[in-house]
This record gives sequence, structure tokens and C-alpha cells, in this order.
Amino acid sequence: MKQLILTLALAGSLLAFKASAQSKADKVLVDIDLNVVKDDKVMVTITPPKMKTNEASFHIPKIVPGTYSEDDYGKFVDNLKAYDAKGNPIAVAKMDDNSWTIKDAKKLAKITYWVNDTYDVEDQHDIFSPAGTNILEGKNFLLNMHGFVGYFDDFKATPYQLNVAHPATLWGATSMTDTDASNTRDSFTVSRYAELVENPIMYSKPDYTSFKVNDMEILIAVYSPNGTFTAEALTPDMKRMVTAQKNFLGAFNSTKKYSVLIYLTDVNTGTDAHGFGALEHPTATTVVMPEAMPLDQLSEQLKDVVSHEFFHIVTPLSIHSKEIHFFDYNHPKMSEHLWMYEGVTEYFANLFQINQGLITEDEFYQRMAGKIANASNMNDTMPFTKMSANVLNKPYKDQYLNVYEKGALIGMCVDIIIREKSGGQRGILDLMQKLSAAYGKDNPFNDNELFAKITALTYPEVGEFLNTYVAGETPIPYEQFFAKMGVTQKATKVPGNVFLKGQMPYITVNPSTKEIVVLPQIALPEFYSALGIKGGDTLLEINGKAYNLDNIYDMIMASQLWKEDDAITVKIKRDGNETTLKGKIKLPYEDATTFEATDKSKDKLKEAWLKG
Repeated sequence: MKQLILTLALAGSLLAFKASAQSKADKVLVDIDLNVVKDDKVMVTITPPKMKTNEASFHIPKIVPGTYSEDDYGKFVDNLKAYDAKGNPIAVAKMDDNSWTIKDAKKLAKITYWVNDTYDVEDQHDIFSPAGTNILEGKNFLLNMHGFVGYFDDFKATPYQLNVAHPATLWGATSMTDTDASNTRDSFTVSRYAELVENPIMYSKPDYTSFKVNDMEILIAVYSPNGTFTAEALTPDMKRMVTAQKNFLGAFNSTKKYSVLIYLTDVNTGTDAHGFGALEHPTATTVVMPEAMPLDQLSEQLKDVVSHEFFHIVTPLSIHSKEIHFFDYNHPKMSEHLWMYEGVTEYFANLFQINQGLITEDEFYQRMAGKIANASNMNDTMPFTKMSANVLNKPYKDQYLNVYEKGALIGMCVDIIIREKSGGQRGILDLMQKLSAAYGKDNPFNDNELFAKITALTYPEVGEFLNTYVAGETPIPYEQFFAKMGVTQKATKVPGNVFLKGQMPYITVNPSTKEIVVLPQIALPEFYSALGIKGGDTLLEINGKAYNLDNIYDMIMASQLWKEDDAITVKIKRDGNETTLKGKIKLPYEDATTFEATDKSKDKLKEAWLKG
């Protein structure tokens, strides 16, 4: 009996060993050590499965989904080396900024390389900060995985196991599941390279909250270098926003966990990230915002920016073309349908706010009017599908920002058509739910078949609109679509900023003293004359806070919150003498266009559109 037990135990051990060996052989193993930082770089080690070819290619992404920009992340990789199982070097040839060829690949056991981050050198590249990387030893590591981990051509669809060694004082915020119980090592396994790239991790001193909305777990993680903000302070507004979004989406659900990684940058250092915004991932968003921004303004910005990224769980996560599903990180083919991926998403980010009572009807109209004004400055006859498919190349890439302007308006017009034709019973959210049911995250559509599918799910008028105004060169007559909801255009005035009008500033900086000076010999808005401020005066303090070149951004951010006739105190210097001026704020106002409901016979339809 003992012999039998021993035999069975030995057999079990051999089977377990074999399974373990087989498991390792079927994965790409990635090791990153955040404990060792040299020259602001960390080492990455990649152990691939056994190579079956004599030569293999390894790549770091040139471009990643959601950026629509060729950023060449391979430029931040140094000293890539390949080794066999005995530690002997194998010849490697660098083919371009992002690709390496490994000779004698059948002997390959591992490759190693050092990765530099993008935040320290943002003046040397155009990588959007939320898509970038940060290495700040002992304090913060922002791991957008496309900036650290590459892929072999033959193993893009192979599971990846990522192991990260890190100081015990740092905690990794991510939507991935850590299977290592240690507080100095994390281990994550994903189904393929694309899934790894879509799961960023932010390591920093633990500052996070989590809550559930229905059956979705939401993680809010914050890095605030000067301790100005905490996750706890930002969570109430974030929870209110995400709850409203989930209520708006209804049964639409495509992920069980969603992480919001908020990196607050110190703009006064000059070497930190300065591209503000967010980058979407299917189960996470990376956000970069200035730490100097006041809490209420930061919360407002997060509401708009993060809500847009969150709605990407609808599209492209649940509805996307083959170009996205089988994304080529170094030789990409772009989809024709940015109007949907970004435009409808941006429309939802505004529509849900009026739908859930976060903004007023007038505010919604003002936002749409602003998008019409912004879109009018772009090429309004360039077919949107053509721009989208060629967005990486000029002249189409110059029109990319229009996806957030005209793209959102396209979504609005489709919504209005469906509401009108269905008597208010359905809208574009219903369409997206049906598209998700037809395709889903694992079943991509053919780019050239989407319009026909949408038409089949809705009305012929929707197909006519898409072919005329999205694939065609005809500008959209927005007033006609607003009129379907009983809404017409009207003139209005909107408050401007007291320190600049558009790109024209009213202030400058004395480079020798760093002092902020009001520009002389130009026409100044009433704000200045009402307080007795003249051209050539130096602005020393506002409401008791001193300002100069080092924190001028703080001053401009604070001014965005000023209200008409609020009390204000300004200390100035004129002809060498300091004077304190007191008075009330007088904001400049600019002519603008908005919309208002004027046809009461269509109130029910309008309410279905905005509140249904």
C-alpha cells in the first residue's frame, strides 16, 4: 500500500511538473524590476516559448490603439540583448526604431533591454502624456505596457505572464488580477499581447478607493506628487458620475472591473508630463491632469474627460472592426469609423449628463453649439470615413481633432433621426446595444459592411445620412436636425478669460525677474480698467496669493472659476511702488451661438431625446 501511494504520489508530481513546464512553455514570460533604476531606466526581461524558426523579429509598438499617432516607443529602448540557455549572447540586428531581428533564434532563451520613460523628455517627442510612461524611482512608475513590453511576430496571440518586482512601499493599481500574495512582487496573466497592452499599471504610494456600481467594481487610484489631492477627495464626484453613466447605459455591460489611474503632474518642475487628458483602455483609463488645478475645476474636468473614456466600453470595446481587433502595432491599417469610436463616445459623454441631470438643457445646447463652431474651423467637406482610414497621414491627420467635434455631432444627428422615426421610442443607444449583440468584443465587423448593418437595424434615412454626410463631402445642415426636435438657433454671449483671448494674451513675463506684467499699448478688457490696472503694471498677488512665472499656470487655472462681480484684491507694482487694488471682477464677454427649444408641439419628442 505504501509503495502504491508513493508511486501514485511520484506520478502525480511528475504530471504536475510536466503541466507546469508545459504551462511555462506556452507563455511569454515578462519580468520587470522596479527596485533597480539606472539612469532613470528599468530593465525588462522577456522569456519566449521555444522558437521554431532560425530568425525571429521582436517589436516595440510604433502606435497603439486610441492615440491615432505614430509615436515610436522603441526609441525609448536601449541595449537590447539576446541570450541562449547558457547565457551566451546571440546576434541581434536593429532594423528600425521599433524592430530587431534575432539570429539563430532556435537557441533563444531570453532577451533583455533597458527602458527610459517619456515624461522626463516631453520636449523631445509628441507622445500624448496619458499614453506615455513614467519612471520616478521609489515614488511613481506609470506602466503603459506598450512602452515597456514588446512582442514577437509568432507570439502575439500567445498568453503573457507579467511579473513585476517592486518596493514594498509602492502598490500597483490595475484592472488585472495579481496572483502573487507577496507585497514586493506582482504576477499577472493575460490571454494575448493585445490584452497586456490594454492593462496599464500605476505603482505609487497606496492612495486609492474602490466602490461598486451594480455589478461593476470601480477603482480610483491617485498619484499627487505634493499630496494636494487624494483618491478619497476625488471619489464622491467620480462615483456620482460613473453611477450616472451606468444608469444611462442600462443593461449594457462589458467589464466587471474598471480602473481610473489619475496622475497629477507638477507643472512647476518643467520636467513632468504636460499633456493633459486621458487614454482609454477596455477596462481602464489613464488620466494626466495638473495638480495645480482647484478641486472643483479638477472634478469638472475629470467628469468630462473620464466619462468619455468610460464610454469606450461601448465602442470600440464591444463594437469594432477587424482593423482594431487584429491591430498591427507597427504597420497599422486604420478603420473608417472614427465617427463611431470617438464621435459617438464623445456624444454619449455629453448626452448622459443632460439625461441624468448633471447639466441643464441650456448647457447641453451650448456644448453642441461649441462643437459646431469648432467643426466649422476644420475641413467640412473632407469625407469622414476617408479621413479616418488615413488619419496617420497628412492632410487627414490634421483633421483628427474633428472626431470630438463633428464626430459627436454625427452621433447626435443619427440619434435625432432614430428618435424622430421611432416616435421617441428609440435612439442611438438602442442602436449601439443591437450592434453589440450582433458583434460583441470577440466578433469584429468588416469595415465596409457597417453602414448596411446600421441601416438594417434602424431606418433607410439613417443609411442615407451616413452615406451623404459621413462618407460623402456634403456639410451637415445642423439646424435642420435640431428643428426635428423643436429646437432653433439663437445668439448669446459667453464669458471669456481676463488673461487671454483665444491665443492672444493680455499678460507677459519679465524673463529677468519672472514677474508677470500686463502688456502695454494694447486694448485691455474691462477687468483691468475697473480695478485701475494699467498696461505695464506688474501683477504681484491676487486674493493674497503671490504669482510669478513659476506658478502662472495656477493663476490662469484659478481665473477660470471667477464669477462676474465677485470681490477681488490685486497687489500690483507700478513705477517701483506697490499698491493694493480692491474691486469686483468684470469678465469679458464674447458673441456666440447656441440653441433653444421653441416648438412646444415637439416637447415630448425633445424630452425623449434628452431624457429618454
